[in-house]
Amino acid sequence: MIKVIGLTGGIASGKSTVVDFLISEGYQVIDADKVVRQLQEPDGKLFNAIMETFGSDFTDENGKLNRAKLSALVFSDPNQRQKLSNLQDEIIRKELYARRDQLIKELSEKSVSNSFDTEAQPKNSSVNQIIFMDIPLLLEYHYEGFDEIWLVAIPENLQIERLMARNSFTEEEAKKRISSQMSLSEKKKYADIILDNSGTIDTLKKQIQQELARIIKEK
Repeated sequence: MIKVIGLTGGIASGKSTVVDFLISEGYQVIDADKVVRQLQEPDGKLFNAIMETFGSDFTDENGKLNRAKLSALVFSDPNQRQKLSNLQDEIIRKELYARRDQLIKELSEKSVSNSFDTEAQPKNSSVNQIIFMDIPLLLEYHYEGFDEIWLVAIPENLQIERLMARNSFTEEEAKKRISSQMSLSEKKKYADIILDNSGTIDTLKKQIQQELARIIKEK
């Protein structure tokens, strides 16, 4: 049976590092941010909905969505942020679940096929038994349908430092972005597995490998 794991974290918590490692190991990851960017391409479902709601002022000289301008608006006005969230939620949710269902179907068929062909089986057979859904606002928007929820977490002071360094934000700007999401301390209450990313990348990878080994052992 294929397991679906919800992966989440806070801004600048290092979730992308986890995703990159999982992909390098051969695991299938549905990346919500990438899906959103695809939907925001001209004539995409989100692009059209945003244009209808916020207007064509939020396009750039090439006719594409001006994400920086839209981001500046919604992070400066909670009402606009809520309006955008409500607008996007249904479209994104349907797309993510559709991709999950398609992947489950494909991996199930591959597992059946491989069971008759030992040479076709991957060295790490668990890559066909686990799907990850990387959703930054997984808890805030009450996504369901996971066997487990993994949270990438770091202390808030380190989160602020990393966000300032990564995005060249002032401390005030970093705190504003972080406060727009549920705090990591609150998210910990809902997570099944907490990956501590306050140390080195190697330490983080070891935690991931331990959890993957646990899942396969439980099967």
